[in-house]
Amino acid sequence: MGPDHLSRVGRAVLCILLAGCTSEAATTTAQCIAPANPGGGWDLTCRAVAEALGASVPGGHPLRVTNVPGSGGGVAFGKVVAGMGANDRLIVAASPSTLLGLAQQHYGKLTERDVRWIAAVGAEPSVVAVRADAPWRSLNDLVRTWRATPEAVAFGGGSVVGGQDHMKILLLARAAGVDVKRVRYLPLSGPLEAITSLTAGTIQVFPGDASEVQRQVESKELRILAVLGNTRSPGVLAQVPTAREQGLDVVWEVWRGFYAPRGISEPAYAEWVARLRSMTETPEWRALLARNGLTPFFLGGAQFDRFVADQVAAYRTVSKEIGIIE
Repeated sequence: MGPDHLSRVGRAVLCILLAGCTSEAATTTAQCIAPANPGGGWDLTCRAVAEALGASVPGGHPLRVTNVPGSGGGVAFGKVVAGMGANDRLIVAASPSTLLGLAQQHYGKLTERDVRWIAAVGAEPSVVAVRADAPWRSLNDLVRTWRATPEAVAFGGGSVVGGQDHMKILLLARAAGVDVKRVRYLPLSGPLEAITSLTAGTIQVFPGDASEVQRQVESKELRILAVLGNTRSPGVLAQVPTAREQGLDVVWEVWRGFYAPRGISEPAYAEWVARLRSMTETPEWRALLARNGLTPFFLGGAQFDRFVADQVAAYRTVSKEIGIIE
C-alpha cells in the first residue's frame, strides 16, 4: 500500500465529511457547514437559509446542513482550506467569531484570504443574560457587584478564550472600569452548554446572542440585563435597554453570513451571492429573521470581502489593546 493510496484514502474521508470533493466525488448536492455543535448561531444560520432557499439552492437540491465543531470554527475552516479548494456547492456559516479566530491566529497561519467571502444575510445584537432569579435587575446592578469584587462574578460563553463571548465581557469590563485581568470567564462548547451552565448556577452571566436565548427569555427562565446593540431590539426584548442607555459604550452586533472554498468558480460564486441577495428580499426571509430574533442585513460579493478584511484588522487592534494578543 503506497503513499498515493493513503493520500486517496485521506482525501476520500475528508470528502465524506465535507460533502464531497468535486474532483473525485462530483455532486450537485449543496451543503452548508455549521462549524459548531447544533443549537448555536452558526447552526441557526445554515438551517434558516436551507429553509428559505428550499430547492432554489445552486444545483437545484435542498441545502444539507452538517455540523463540524471544534476550535471555535477553526476545525471546519482548516478542513475547507485543506481539502475543498474547488467545491462550488459548499458554503460555511460565519460571523464575527470567525474573524476573531483569524485575527487572533486561533486558526494557525490561516487568514481570511484563504477562503472566499460570499455574503452576510442577517444580523442580531448580543445580550447580557442572567437567570430569572439572579439578584441583578439591570446592567448597572451587575456592574456595582463586579466593580466591588470582580472575581465574584462568573461569566461563561460558547466561545474560546479570546473569542466572541469573551471579548464582549472584556469590552464591558473596560467600559465599566473593571480590571480585565480579574475577569472570570469559562469557555464552554457552545451556547447550549452555556445556557445549561447558567441555569445550573455554574456560571452567573452569559454574554450570548439574542437568538440563542430567545426561547428561555420567553419562558421566563432567563432575564436580559442589556442589549449590546445600537438600538433596542424588537419583539421579546423591546423593553430591555441597551448597554449605552445604561452608561456603558459597548456595542456588539453579530452578522450572520457565509464563506466558500478559495477555489470556488467565479460563476458559482456570483450565483451564490445573487441567490442569497434575492432570498433576503423576500417577505418569507424577513418573517424568518423576526421569528429568530434577527434583523435584516445584507452585504455581498466584493463589498462583503472588503468588510471582512476591515473587521479582521479592527479585531486585531482591539485584541492587542485588551491584552489578548501581543
